[in-house]
Amino acid sequence: MSNIKLDITKAASFLEAGAVKAFEPKVKAAQEALENGTCPGNDFLGWLHLPSSITESFLDELQATANTLREKCEVVVVAGIGGSYLGARAVIEALGNSFSWLIQDKKNPTILFAGNNIGEDYLAEMTDYLKGKKFGVINISKSGTTTETALTFRLLKKQCEAQMGKDEAKHVIVAVTDAKRGAARTCADKEGYKSFIIPDNVGGRFSVLTPVGLLPIACAGFDIKQLVKGAADMEKACGKNVPFEENLAAQYAAVRNGLYGAGKKIEIMVNYQPKLHFFSEWWKQLYGESEGKDKKGIFPASCDFTTDLHSMGQWIQDGERTIFETVISIEEPNRTMLFPSDEENLDGLNFLAGKRVDEVNKMAELGTRLAHVDGGVPNIRISVPKLNEYYIGQLIYLFEIACGISGNVLGVNPFNQPGVEAYKKNMFALLEKPGYEADSKAIKERLAQEQ
Repeated sequence: MSNIKLDITKAASFLEAGAVKAFEPKVKAAQEALENGTCPGNDFLGWLHLPSSITESFLDELQATANTLREKCEVVVVAGIGGSYLGARAVIEALGNSFSWLIQDKKNPTILFAGNNIGEDYLAEMTDYLKGKKFGVINISKSGTTTETALTFRLLKKQCEAQMGKDEAKHVIVAVTDAKRGAARTCADKEGYKSFIIPDNVGGRFSVLTPVGLLPIACAGFDIKQLVKGAADMEKACGKNVPFEENLAAQYAAVRNGLYGAGKKIEIMVNYQPKLHFFSEWWKQLYGESEGKDKKGIFPASCDFTTDLHSMGQWIQDGERTIFETVISIEEPNRTMLFPSDEENLDGLNFLAGKRVDEVNKMAELGTRLAHVDGGVPNIRISVPKLNEYYIGQLIYLFEIACGISGNVLGVNPFNQPGVEAYKKNMFALLEKPGYEADSKAIKERLAQEQ
């Protein structure tokens, strides 16, 4: 199979001649620091050679568990937040039928995602939907105490046991958690759940190729072996000894850092395929949580085109010139649909009759790229031959390795997220969680003074 391709010409043209090439030593040093484990956060590098290290037997074990859930369940609920659900959802939404929730084809269970918010209506509506249905749960949490996921899992566990009986429930609840510690591990051991381990050296946003992502993806009916193969092939294609001009990850990291240095502070991930909406959401977490620290970092945003050209298009075309775009372009759709002719031609579109709908979409993409570049928006293009497991695997690893390189070039620790804890401390203080008494008192005094 061919690899995905990267075109940076319409981004590099906004920089001084040779500016991207000038990043080669920095990018090479950053990648060597990853390989040698000498970079900040070096205890979280387990993702780096993960694709090539995953064994056939491990994938078979994951598939066997997925098959059990597929056989026993009409619905599988994936409980997790952040990296514990975004990767799986990105792949499932990209590869699945856009209307799978309506079709209910009986071959594949409906996959729901929960534990990623604290919406009371959302949870109430979900539990209503699950009444009378055979459902299973994949509880994904390293600690088992993350508020959003733990709250949801408690609800789901009780409902599953009430509807199926405790004995049967333990066969359709799976834990993906820490090997030894935490509430989720304790619960899994006590209840006898099948469990898979989240490696200690892989952070959540880099975990899609661990059981965190692979198990839900297999439950949805997709080929995890092809997904891993795509990632492994991209791991090889982006190896540290691959020349800079041929290394897609090195090139991407270099050009985006060059643009950042030139005042382009916002990167907009663009797709022309609505199935990629959640892939952009995964990408946003990967780059936002990795680079946004020490008062530095490109802000990752996303748009679904052509939809958002009718909402955000004006700002992108004519607004403040602090943005650049990275476009994921799918070369060949999985389906064929021709535009029909109409005798009355009231909409004036007969000039498109007989053309594939995708040809119209591709011309919209090309026209938009030309307009945005003319309007002062640098444009990176990633071309993907087809939307399937293999190429999604390639994309995942490309963005992961480029993120590690880019964060090191930026001079931050790409593998921690200290800023995520600030809201939790305030929330627990306001909820008067045991152990937060002093914080509770301080925050209440502060709020009283502000009123």
